[in-house]
Amino acid sequence: MRLILASSSHYRRSLLERLGLPFECHSPDVDETPQPQEKPSQLAQRLAQAKAQAVAQLYPDALVIGSDQVAALGDEPIGKAGSHSKALQQLQRLSGQTVVFQTAVCISHGHQIATALVPTECRFRTLTSAEIEHYLLQDLPYDTAGSAKAEQLGIALMESLRSDDPTAIIGLPLIAVCSLLRQFGVNPLQPVATGL
Repeated sequence: MRLILASSSHYRRSLLERLGLPFECHSPDVDETPQPQEKPSQLAQRLAQAKAQAVAQLYPDALVIGSDQVAALGDEPIGKAGSHSKALQQLQRLSGQTVVFQTAVCISHGHQIATALVPTECRFRTLTSAEIEHYLLQDLPYDTAGSAKAEQLGIALMESLRSDDPTAIIGLPLIAVCSLLRQFGVNPLQPVATGL
């Protein structure tokens, strides 16, 4: 069965490659503006589903994976900084705080959808300005929610990290993806489709 990742993220592409399944990538055109009073977990789930379904409309016979991640300080979403100065401000604010990264995944096939939400709780160390500056110059994490790349030097920003799915923090929870794929008859440990 044709498998499509509804993303242009090289992080998600690299993670999905770990499963050894052939897949293609197609970037979805989705407005990511939060809705009024929308909680970060709801935003992540809505966007993951919107991405999967936007690409599924173009490829109705394919199995489409959409994912989204929203970092949150309490109920306030923390987006991608986009610049050095904003990333500096973000990390100064997150220093010593607990941030929950809500990572949602949705798989769509025809009229069927299956979703999962995997939270990752990150406790940031109390950071000095020099540490933040050094980190930003090393990882350039301006395209990452919360300005922290846990798969690189950003792990040194953390005091602790708790999640049921270790790849969720990078942007695609592979344990959840495997579970959802099995619901559609695709087992990464037995790559031949077993049904649909």
